[in-house]
Amino acid sequence: MDVKQFENNRWQREDQAIQFRHRATLAMIDSGTVLDLGSGDGLLLDLLRKRGITGKGLDLSEKGVSKANFKGLDTKVFDFGSNKLPFPDNSFDTVVMLDILEHLYDPQFLLREAARVSKKNIIVGVPNFSSLPARLQTFIGRVPENNQPKKGHVFWFNLPVLQKLFSHTELSLIKLESNTIFESIPLISFVTKLSARAMPNLFSLSFVTLARK
Repeated sequence: MDVKQFENNRWQREDQAIQFRHRATLAMIDSGTVLDLGSGDGLLLDLLRKRGITGKGLDLSEKGVSKANFKGLDTKVFDFGSNKLPFPDNSFDTVVMLDILEHLYDPQFLLREAARVSKKNIIVGVPNFSSLPARLQTFIGRVPENNQPKKGHVFWFNLPVLQKLFSHTELSLIKLESNTIFESIPLISFVTKLSARAMPNLFSLSFVTLARK
């Protein structure tokens, strides 16, 4: 099975639900035009549209693009492997990449392209492969959830890796948001959120970051 078929099968099975990465991204965008790379079924673009923010999307999956287009969204099929984005420099105020870079063998190429077509802002969301649950699962001899083949992940991120990627692309990290374990349990949630702020690479399950040129 190739990558495109993998993604088509995924979008055939399910639709997106609003999660931490969507909420964190929406809080970082208040105006301007948006390009969503890895737009899937168009959930984020639809949420932005409801706020009066226009956007376009690109995705590898024909099935995901078909679902997004059915909602009246402007999305197209695109292979992110090694192709330049089909837009001129500085075309969008914000470029968003949520849960896409970890699916690429060369994420820096796409990040550079995102910086090229963005006027200013780049929002990146990635899972944290160094989280405490992943470390505990490895310790007891299990394959962590994010490392399993069903996820389609080929590049493993943690916060230092992401920061290094920004540095090599000459981007400045402006804002970092993360989610953590036990967030639905009030008292424990307070402790784990404090822990994630103090040691994000250990206690964060995923990151959503705002970077600027």
